Amino acid sequence: MDKGRLAVRAGVRDGAIAVGVAVTLLITGLSGQHTAENLDLLGYALLAAGGLALAARRRAPVPVLAVTGLCAVGYQAVGFDVPAVAYLFAVYAAVREGRRTITVAASVMVLAFLPLAALASGLHDTSEAFAQARSALEIAWLVAAGAAGEALRQAERRADEAERTREETARRRADEERLHIARELHDSLTHQISVIKVQSEAAVHVARKRGEQVPEALLAIREAGREAARELRATLEALRDDDTTPPHGLDHIPELVERAGRTGLEATLTIEGRRHEVPAAVGRTAYRIVQESLTNVARHAAATTASVRIDYRPDSLALQVDDDGRATPDIASEPGIGLLGMRERVTALGGHLRAAPRREGGFTVQAELPVERVS
Repeated sequence: MDKGRLAVRAGVRDGAIAVGVAVTLLITGLSGQHTAENLDLLGYALLAAGGLALAARRRAPVPVLAVTGLCAVGYQAVGFDVPAVAYLFAVYAAVREGRRTITVAASVMVLAFLPLAALASGLHDTSEAFAQARSALEIAWLVAAGAAGEALRQAERRADEAERTREETARRRADEERLHIARELHDSLTHQISVIKVQSEAAVHVARKRGEQVPEALLAIREAGREAARELRATLEALRDDDTTPPHGLDHIPELVERAGRTGLEATLTIEGRRHEVPAAVGRTAYRIVQESLTNVARHAAATTASVRIDYRPDSLALQVDDDGRATPDIASEPGIGLLGMRERVTALGGHLRAAPRREGGFTVQAELPVERVS
């Protein structure tokens, strides 16, 4: 929206400059002396056209350069001794857009044709014609216009390069900080959680071997240790996952479904539509949605079956994960961190996410991710 507003402002400014130059040229033409009265209207038309053409100097700098140059030669030929101000503006705009070679060639041609135009007007002899051409388009002003355009072009290019450098630096620092957090979590938590998990597993094993009743608290500690280890691995994996390493994507979803099936859950995967390549960000998000959904089914749903459906559409990728757990529309559920994370990922890609209990019982997660076809 900001770029659009700036473009509108630039267009208004260019239009105002074009009108101002056209009015200046017309006033100068009206105040001059010229004898070919039958060509006055043509001269005024060329003066106005040369100035008004500047309104398009940003969008079409080369055509504007040609039009203003032809107008300058034209109104000189019909007897209007008016400086080629519009052409100088066009030179500035063309050089600013990096069209140096064609600008130099066009300027040489204009400089060559202006004396001929002055001779054709019948107002001057040869020496006076060259003098008039020189006054109409001073070479010093021509060079100054080109130099100003080149200087501004270089300044804009340096500004763009500085902006890109800032973005790359910020992205690199974010990656370094993410890896630092991953290392800190690994060093500070992994060992302690592993100790808790191993000790609780050993205690449960010894109690059962002795035929003793395993305390509920000990079983809860063991389960919490397993869950904490899984969550920590997932967190570290997410922190270390960046755009420079091969990410998990759609090709890894069958592994998720197979892994869920090994936990006693009857999990199925259905793929519909004509498969096509999708951007890495879309594939990564799809993987995370299925991963988090199946994790929630195993942890909270008390379900026996879960189905994953992937639908390849021409302009989007649709996902749906259903289970037959205990969720019902009558029971309000508070969205957890996992669901919030899924929603943020989908929203960042411009997609839509629906996560809610099903009318027939159980829970459904539906996501639609827009894609641009990758050739």
